[in-house]
Amino acid sequence: MDISRLARRVRRSESGFTLIELLVVIAILGIIAAVVILNIAEFMGSGAEEAANTESHQVQTAVIAYMQANNVTTWDGAISNSSTTGAEEYILNPGRLQATYTIVGGEITAAVPDSDGKWASCDWNSTVAGAWHCP
Repeated sequence: MDISRLARRVRRSESGFTLIELLVVIAILGIIAAVVILNIAEFMGSGAEEAANTESHQVQTAVIAYMQANNVTTWDGAISNSSTTGAEEYILNPGRLQATYTIVGGEITAAVPDSDGKWASCDWNSTVAGAWHCP
């Protein structure tokens, strides 16, 4: 039997990956998964805060629209998911609001999230241009 023929036979029978190669690939996949999971958790937390700030902006826009349509310079009141007076007619689906907003002089001065709403853990920060903060 020729040595070159034996070498070819040995090379043909080698197939697959070594244990070291497989462990390296698994380690790399584990690192990628850890980074992705951490970023997704951070992204999901910011969604609630963005939604809360969007709703408060819509309420403020509705108050301004109400004041302009009724030729009113100041308006005090509250808007919630069950309010029936004032600017709620300018809000689409007022029954879906996730918080109760207190309006003084046409500006939102306070907001309290509904206990069963998705922002129950959020705080209204009136000192920072009236924005929600959700931990």
